[in-house]
Amino acid sequence: MQFLLRNITVGKWKIPVPVFLWFGLAMLAAIAEISRGLSSINNYEIFAGVFRHTIQQKHLYLTYPAEYVDANHYGPLFSVLIAPFALLPDAIGCFLWCVANAWVLFYAIRQLQLTERQQNIILLVGLIEMMTSIHNVQFNPMLTGWIILSYVLVEKEKDVWATLFIVAGLLVKIYGIAGIAFFWFSKHKLKFVLSFIFWIVVLFCLPMLISSPAFILQSYRDWYHSLVEKNAQNIDAADENLMQDISVMGMIRRIFNYDHLRNYFVTVPAAILYALPFLRVKQYKQAAFRNSYLCLAMIGVVIFSSSAESSTFVIAVTAIGIWYVIQNASLQYKNALLALVIILTSLSATDLFPQYVRVHIILPFSLNSLPCFIICSVFILPLL
Repeated sequence: MQFLLRNITVGKWKIPVPVFLWFGLAMLAAIAEISRGLSSINNYEIFAGVFRHTIQQKHLYLTYPAEYVDANHYGPLFSVLIAPFALLPDAIGCFLWCVANAWVLFYAIRQLQLTERQQNIILLVGLIEMMTSIHNVQFNPMLTGWIILSYVLVEKEKDVWATLFIVAGLLVKIYGIAGIAFFWFSKHKLKFVLSFIFWIVVLFCLPMLISSPAFILQSYRDWYHSLVEKNAQNIDAADENLMQDISVMGMIRRIFNYDHLRNYFVTVPAAILYALPFLRVKQYKQAAFRNSYLCLAMIGVVIFSSSAESSTFVIAVTAIGIWYVIQNASLQYKNALLALVIILTSLSATDLFPQYVRVHIILPFSLNSLPCFIICSVFILPLL
């Protein structure tokens, strides 16, 4: 760990090793996928398709086999976000999209009120998950950055900008809802609410500038139906595709062969537990309490979602990196839990992990989420 926290000299600049690895590996991952052809950047083709189809006013949630495999599941607002990249040739747009995702998360981590050393440790902890998302040309690193930035901006009493990131995350991918929890830490709650309403209106309508009001309104309805259908597919534990529902509910369904478990049997008790810390109003003034809840919100939005997949865990593991540097527990205790996360959650999704164990043990029982659930349980108890 000490070696990885040193600086290296590149020309006239001294760059921390975690920063060099963060951007160097992100760019290598992007180049590796692009060099394999369009089939390896299928997710980017879906994303670029959202922009094209919005302009053409074509259904955003149908499959288009002539263009890409699978279907879009992001909100209409995503058409505006992806537009600057979709206007470029695929290779250039995809590369810049991947680098932008890595940069937004890096920038957000740098905004946390922590020392540079602590920030660099977070980068190292989240490095594998960031690369997993980049290899899949995903949006999750950027979304992780948005959640962190919404928290940081509430801390800085910049609620207008904080709510921008919360609403943007919510209208692109539902996971952005995690940021609403930071309302309780705001010192300007009325401003927070009014700003939230303002951005809902603005960002809801924004895609209409490149399409039409009628099409966007219909697209939001279509998005709702696509999410309902996707959720039903995800919770089918008998499905041969085990890459979805890597969640607490997925673990229960698959370990106990209980295919018909309803999500709310787990999510409702979890929501109650997550709400209880807010009763401790006097603790809101404590930075440790607020930082801890940031971690809880980021972990919970992943492990209690039936849409969780390997590339989504950059959100939870980044939170675990924050937990690692702010937690006052013994180093051996923290290292043991962190090792469990890196092995079962991060490495199990890569080719560095034994294939037999991954295919026959980890995926069939959704065990990727187990270390995150353990840390979440350890974390929430002192806050109750």
